[in-house]
Amino acid sequence: MNHYETVFILNPVLSETQIEEAVQKYIDFIKAQKGSLTNQENWGLKKLAYPIENKKSGFYHLFEFAAPNEAISALEIEFRRDERVMRYLTVKLDKHAQAWAEKRKKRNKAKS
Repeated sequence: MNHYETVFILNPVLSETQIEEAVQKYIDFIKAQKGSLTNQENWGLKKLAYPIENKKSGFYHLFEFAAPNEAISALEIEFRRDERVMRYLTVKLDKHAQAWAEKRKKRNKAKS
């Protein structure tokens, strides 16, 4: 299994419960694809660099997970089908990126 990191942006007009439902949907989807979620971050409402679908902001979420290769294409198909998701990006983490992600997690825990 490879390690991946996905950032996705949800539509800013969604309610808090709709956002939680969308995030939970993708957590369950990763687990159903025999993946394991290692970290999840809610970055909140952020201003976009450029308008997407006439929206100037969006709710950002980050997932770090381990999953088989086939799960990524299935996850991205789900992102494309969901109207709540405005943009997404999934990257495969190499050993250096994994080390950096661990440092970021420790830094975020220290801030909390």
